[in-house]
Amino acid sequence: MDIVGDGASKLQEQRLFPRRVQRDRQLPSTHQSIVTPIRGGNRPDQLPSQKWCFRCVPRATSLEAHIKRENAMRRISYAILFATLAGNVAIAQTPLAASGGSGYFVYNLPSAGGTFSSGNSIDNLGTISGNANQPGDQTTHATVWLFGSRFDLGTLGGANSNVQWPVKNNRGVISGIAETADVNPLGEAWSCSAFFPGKATLHNCVGFVSNWGRLRALPTLGGYNGFATGTNDRGQTVGWAENTVHDSTCNLPQVLQFRAVIWGPGRSQIEELPPLPLQRGETVADVVSAATAINDKGQVVGISGICSNAVGGLSAIHAVVWQHGKPTYLGNIGGAAWNTPMAINQNGTVVGFANVQAGSGLLAHAFLWTRNGGMRDLGTLPGQGAGAQSQALGINERGQVVGLSCAAGFASCQAFLWQNGVMTNLNALVAGGYHDQLVQASDINDEGVITGEAVGASGAVLSFVAAPGYRPNSRIAAGLHGLALPVELRTKLLQRMGLKASDFSASR
Repeated sequence: MDIVGDGASKLQEQRLFPRRVQRDRQLPSTHQSIVTPIRGGNRPDQLPSQKWCFRCVPRATSLEAHIKRENAMRRISYAILFATLAGNVAIAQTPLAASGGSGYFVYNLPSAGGTFSSGNSIDNLGTISGNANQPGDQTTHATVWLFGSRFDLGTLGGANSNVQWPVKNNRGVISGIAETADVNPLGEAWSCSAFFPGKATLHNCVGFVSNWGRLRALPTLGGYNGFATGTNDRGQTVGWAENTVHDSTCNLPQVLQFRAVIWGPGRSQIEELPPLPLQRGETVADVVSAATAINDKGQVVGISGICSNAVGGLSAIHAVVWQHGKPTYLGNIGGAAWNTPMAINQNGTVVGFANVQAGSGLLAHAFLWTRNGGMRDLGTLPGQGAGAQSQALGINERGQVVGLSCAAGFASCQAFLWQNGVMTNLNALVAGGYHDQLVQASDINDEGVITGEAVGASGAVLSFVAAPGYRPNSRIAAGLHGLALPVELRTKLLQRMGLKASDFSASR
């Protein structure tokens, strides 16, 4: 029995119920039909959530107050968490939270012995997932941090694994990628290699799901490799997987075509999502697709293009959203490649990054897409100069967006928070007592808690968690303008877009 996972699911159902009621302005049908009869008591056949519901929901006028109380309790829970993590330092700063400041208390999470770790996803229970390099930095493992403790998820028999995307599941399900013990018979490096340290191992790599237990490999479309990104609360996981077609648009060592897929909710279910049909004015049809995120409404976002290197570039000619299996073009902000959605919230708002210049070169800017407003260029942080680039990586239900903004050539990067139409350097919002550099904000949950990557004084890249509600402290100029990125971090940023350092040699 999965006690932890089941407990997390039940807890999250209780916590999110008033939010759903507030959002929809009505009770779910399972609750509406029994409001009047049970005001005087609880029926024996009620679910625990229904009994709990009627202690707060029939008083409709007090629902807003209840949500405020619940949010306050969550903030207290996070304060306790941070006190546990940081000991006396956190306790000394806890009174700052009472001021309701706009700043963040930040704490680094434990590594696995290597010099690189990354928090890439955070759910509404505060569970952080990502990856941590093993001692020697030759391999990395998918990792979960829960209340400050680190848990290694292992692999599927190979050397590496990772949770690279914001998963956005609040029921304890984690999805990611892992290498197997099998060497790829075609010599493919596959998309996974862009997110693992060192040279490609040429082992097969597939998507996985884990529900607080062992990793379970997800099937492909007949090929050798797959890649899982996000999982919604309905148990649907998205990503992409190889089929058996030897695609002439692939650049060696990639050989096989790949398509976006939805796995689940059934254990053996897999649905292929087609590329975007040929658009007016275009002469080359898309042949591959990849899904990067899914919300609880089943809306899926991702990319459509040609096979290329199976990462970045022309495999992301078009940013798309699939609804009921049909792709729709999201548009662009000027460029013809690297147009990549990264996350979608329950309102259908999409964030990611897109090229702003025509041609084969990359000049990416963070974007936000809405059905009414289309694709909006969020720009870059002030002061980073010509050639600055940015990427939006995560979004919550409040519409807060996080990501990174970098000087030309990715020489230095800063984590950002975008809200109310303004992009702010997250380093400028950090409370006193924290001195490392926040270089990437990877995800943000509905409480506004952020995770990502920080660079320490030694040059090691560390996972961090940042909780809101503290008074920001003024930072030194170097903290705001950025320090040079460690080589490994810069290499990782470039790899995940199908680039290498020599592509920006003139910028160094």
